Amino acid sequence: MRTTAGRALPGGGELAPPGFVFVLQGIPMSDDEASGARGGISTRSMEIAVALVLLAVGALVVFDSYRLGAKWGDDGPQSGYFPFYIGLLLGLSSLATLAHVLFQGLARGDRFSGALAEKASRFVEWGELKLVASVLVPALVYVLAVQLIGIYVASAIYIGLFMRWLGKYTWLRSVLVGVLTSALIFVLFEIWFKVPLYKGAWDPLAFLGY
Repeated sequence: MRTTAGRALPGGGELAPPGFVFVLQGIPMSDDEASGARGGISTRSMEIAVALVLLAVGALVVFDSYRLGAKWGDDGPQSGYFPFYIGLLLGLSSLATLAHVLFQGLARGDRFSGALAEKASRFVEWGELKLVASVLVPALVYVLAVQLIGIYVASAIYIGLFMRWLGKYTWLRSVLVGVLTSALIFVLFEIWFKVPLYKGAWDPLAFLGY
């Protein structure tokens, strides 16, 4: 709570000082408390996760390269010679990253405290991650849908739902834009350029004869 005095009012009482934050029921909340209400994934957690994934990839490359042959033969390097050392360097770099993450807290000391320290160590907040997922997840579903129903039908559905969900357009406008866009792409590639695009395993547009 800030203790800076406010200005006196003519009828008595005191005007709240600038920057004083009020929430429900007039309870003040400091900047540290407000920022602490938001959670997320810490940078430390992400660095550890990425380092472990790269360490696993490096170990796999080293193992498979050694199986193929990672020595220098009479006729030159064997098949796994260069990949072996690349995987070894990748694994060592991952171990160095893990060691750095484990000891960086000691080297950093107490330069930050409270909500400032939490914000400095945060990689992404849950709200920001939700925004990324709202675009990434539909895109992944779209890629899978292309394999089944083709790029034309999948694109029409993807554009329409995207406009309705994120753009908040009406269903009529969303459906029209999605269908017309896919129809234009169909005419452009299938009729004008004579370059057929992938129509999916189920091929729902087979009745068109293309």
